[in-house]
Amino acid sequence: MEGRGRRDVSLPKGKTAGRSSPEPVSTRLRRIAELARTAPSMVLTNLAHHIDADLLREAYGRTRKDGAPGVDGLTAESFADGLEENLLRLETQLKTGSYRAPPVKRVHIPKGDGSKTRPIGIPTFEDKVLQRAVCMVFEAVYEEDFLECSWGFRPGRSPHKALESLWSAFGYDGGWVLEADIKGFFDNVVHRHLRGFLDQRVRDGVVRRAIDKWLAAGVLEFGEPTHSDIGTPQGGVISPLLANIYLHEVLDKWFTLEVQPRLAGRAQLIRYADDFVVVFSVKEDAMRVWDVLPKRFEEYGLELHPTKTRIIEFHRPPRDGVPARGEDGKRSFDFLGFTHFWCLSRNAKWVVKRKTMASRLARALKAITAWCGKHRHDPIAEQQAKLASKLQGHYGYYGITGNIEALKSYFHEVTRIWREWLHRRSHKACMTWERFHRLLERHPLPQPVVSQSVYRPQRARGR
Repeated sequence: MEGRGRRDVSLPKGKTAGRSSPEPVSTRLRRIAELARTAPSMVLTNLAHHIDADLLREAYGRTRKDGAPGVDGLTAESFADGLEENLLRLETQLKTGSYRAPPVKRVHIPKGDGSKTRPIGIPTFEDKVLQRAVCMVFEAVYEEDFLECSWGFRPGRSPHKALESLWSAFGYDGGWVLEADIKGFFDNVVHRHLRGFLDQRVRDGVVRRAIDKWLAAGVLEFGEPTHSDIGTPQGGVISPLLANIYLHEVLDKWFTLEVQPRLAGRAQLIRYADDFVVVFSVKEDAMRVWDVLPKRFEEYGLELHPTKTRIIEFHRPPRDGVPARGEDGKRSFDFLGFTHFWCLSRNAKWVVKRKTMASRLARALKAITAWCGKHRHDPIAEQQAKLASKLQGHYGYYGITGNIEALKSYFHEVTRIWREWLHRRSHKACMTWERFHRLLERHPLPQPVVSQSVYRPQRARGR
């Protein structure tokens, strides 16, 4: 797919493989971003020279070291043993085209209530480093192109900021919400379309060849390699960026540039990776978009889940009324792990509140149960430290204003589960509640705390 009205431009050539640039990595990335920002129609054809030993070293520093090894079995520690030699080898292989992307190891993790699993791809560690380096260069370009409605896997953005944007979109009266679910998005990205989208902005042969190799590497599952011309493995470092590029073209630009100008009322898209909702002020607008959205996605090999995509009326109820029910009988919708619903505040005013999705809470408690059962014979202090870390992680995500009751429920269930498994450690010494409370005095678990507020930014603007 050729970009109309665009011109091919090469950046100044850099150093040969193995020689570091005297220019700091951050400065180089800023120069790329500045060029992309000032020339939005430019097609970049010479980016690979930025990926030298210095940038690869920075990419290594940003790569998680505690992940499972890929198909080669090599760990981060193994890679670090000969770090400089490994970085030099990666740079040389990338620029000479001799780098071979190994297949991604596929594992399955529980999904939802545990009855289904989600496939996760595990690249080799050196693949992660090289993908991180390419991501750093691509992010410098595409962060200048991506739109405000996109919140997932981008620098300086987060799920909580997406929730703030959604809360702001409701305004005073709420509206009509199109809740969408893309069936198996990462498994259905069409490589042909993705390459066409990349052609519009980046045609550097070196980095594009590396991306093609990652897309074609396939997966290794149960000892058998499989290959496909669709899909990007979940778990790959570069997959979230490629997903954003794909949906930027398929959804974000289309909705912003073609759909919104034709609507009668206000409409706002909020997308986090492949999860998105649209808030409309006019029902007819919502129905029109609901009608054309499946056709738009079908053009690019994607499909909306027929039972998980719906329109719900989400208006502020009258003072003496109750929230409206949708056709499925529900008064709420889910987004980013939270159930959103209208609720009377303490001063008897209708406000939008969030609470942890029931399925997410059940999944988290199931994981706690499994962990406590497996580690019940570990020293108490070690169990307490790990459980405290799990609780803090849960509070860090779900600890938003208005969700304190769900946090308390999680805390109490975790303490109950811990006591039950400690009670099973021995037939001789029972862990009564009285004894357990004394144990908690010596090894306390962190209490629920609200760490994120979706209301504070609105109050700061005088809402």
